[in-house]
Amino acid sequence: MRQIDPFIAGDAAGGGSVRAQNSRGGEVFNPSTGQVQARVAFSTPADLDRAVARAAAAQPGWAATNPQRRSRVMFRFRELLEANMQELAELLASEHGKVVADARGDLLRGLEVIEFSCGIPHALKGEYTQGAGPGIDVYAMRQALGVVAGITPFNFPAMIPMWMFGPAIAAGNAFILKPSERDPSVPVRLAELMREAGLPEGILQVVHGDKEMVDAILDHPAIAAVSFVGSSDIAHYVYGRGTAAGKRVQAMGGAKNHGIVMPDADLDQVVSDLCGAAFGSAGERCMALPVVVPVGDKTADALRERLIPAIAALKVGVSSDPDAHYGPVVNAAHKARIEQWIQTGVEEGAELVVDGRGLVLQGHEQGFFVGPTLFDRVTTDMCAYREEIFGPVLQIVRAPDFETALRLPSDHQYGNGVAIFTRNGHAAREFAQRVNVGMVGINVPIPVPVAYHSFGGWKRSGFGDTNQYGMEGVRFWTKVKTVTQRWPDGGAGDNAFLIPTS
Repeated sequence: MRQIDPFIAGDAAGGGSVRAQNSRGGEVFNPSTGQVQARVAFSTPADLDRAVARAAAAQPGWAATNPQRRSRVMFRFRELLEANMQELAELLASEHGKVVADARGDLLRGLEVIEFSCGIPHALKGEYTQGAGPGIDVYAMRQALGVVAGITPFNFPAMIPMWMFGPAIAAGNAFILKPSERDPSVPVRLAELMREAGLPEGILQVVHGDKEMVDAILDHPAIAAVSFVGSSDIAHYVYGRGTAAGKRVQAMGGAKNHGIVMPDADLDQVVSDLCGAAFGSAGERCMALPVVVPVGDKTADALRERLIPAIAALKVGVSSDPDAHYGPVVNAAHKARIEQWIQTGVEEGAELVVDGRGLVLQGHEQGFFVGPTLFDRVTTDMCAYREEIFGPVLQIVRAPDFETALRLPSDHQYGNGVAIFTRNGHAAREFAQRVNVGMVGINVPIPVPVAYHSFGGWKRSGFGDTNQYGMEGVRFWTKVKTVTQRWPDGGAGDNAFLIPTS
C-alpha cells in the first residue's frame, strides 16, 4: 500500500537520508469507493524538532535573499503548478472526493494567491519620512518573523496551504505545514514542486499528524506564528493555546452563511446560484451557502417551487465523473454526521422537502455519498440551524421583512459570509453596511475575495486580528521595524575601520 511520508529537509522525501518509520499513522480513503488507498505516516515531536531546526538554519539566508529573487521562485512555482494541474487535480479528487473540475478550482484559487505573492517586492516596500525632526529621517521596514507554521483542513488541501505558505515564504519566512491527515498527498506534492522551483531546502516542509502534532506546533518555542483553518471549537483552542505560548495566531473557524432573497430578485438566477453554492463540493466549504432566507411567504413559495426540480436534476457521482455536479463526502464518519444532522432537523420540526440520505451508486455501494437535501420552515431555535452541518443540506428560513432577514445572519454565532439577492441598489447598500458578517456578496453567492484583498470572518468564524492572504496576510507574516536616523556633518573619519565590508 502507498505510504505518504512527511517532507522534511534531509529526509528521504526531502531528498536526503532515509527517515525512521513511525508506527502511528492514519488511513487515507478513496471516498468514491470507500476503500483505503494509502497510509499516512504521522510525524513525531522529534520529527517536528528536526524540521524546525532545519528551517531555522535555512531561514536567515532566505530572508537575506533580495525579494526579486524570492519572487522568481514564486513565478517558477506558478509555472510548475500550471504544468502539473491535471495530475494534481486528479490526485486531490481521489483523496477528498470532490469532482475533478472542482479540484481544479481548488488549485486555481490557491494559484491566485501565489500570483499575488509574486509581487512581494512591492508588498514589502516600507515607509519613509524625510525631515521628521531637525536633520532626522524616519523609515519603517517589514521583516520576516522566522519559522512559522500552518495547520490546514481537509476540504481545500491545495488552496488553503497556498493561501498560507505563498505570502509567508515570499516575505522571507521558513514554513512548516501540517495538512489534514485525511487527504495529505497534494500538500506534499506542492512542497516538492516548490523545491523544484528553486526554493532552498528547509524553507517549506510538511509534517503529518493529528492533535498530538497540532499541540507540538502550538507549543514549539521556535515557531513564531501559526495560521489555522478548521472548525470553530478547534480554532478557539488553537488561538488560545498558541497565544498563551507567545505566538502570533490567526485561526479561521466554521460558518453558517445566509443568502437573503428579496422579492425583486431574479429567482431563476438565485436557484442556479444556490445549487452551486449549497451543494457544490458536497457542501464541504466554509463559504458554502446552506441557509436561504426568502423575504415574504410569496417569495419563499416561489423559490421552493423552483428549487425542487433543480435539486432533482443534480447528479451525484464519483469524483472522476465529468458529468457529476458533486462527489462523495470525505469519509464514512462525516457521512454519518451529516445524516444525523438531517435526522435532527426532522426531529426538531423542520419540513424535510428533499431527503438525501441513503444514496447509493451502483458499483460504488461503499462510497461516502449524501444526496442533496432541502428543508423548509426552519426556525432559529433549532440546533440544525445554529450549528454548521458541512454537507449538501440547504435550509429555508422564512423572513417576513427586510429587517428580520438582516438580523438572522447578524445575530448568528458565525459571521463568515453572507449574500443578498436583489435588484434594489439601496437595499443592497443598506444590507452591506449593516450586516454583522465579515464577507458580503451582492448577487454573488460565495463572496470569497480575490487574492489582492483578504479573507476572514467575524465572531466565531475568526479568531485573531488579521485576515488570510492579500496585504493582511503580508502583515501577519511580517513584523515592522522602525528606524530613526540623524547623520552628523562630515564623513566617517577615523571610525571607517569599524564599518563591516561584507
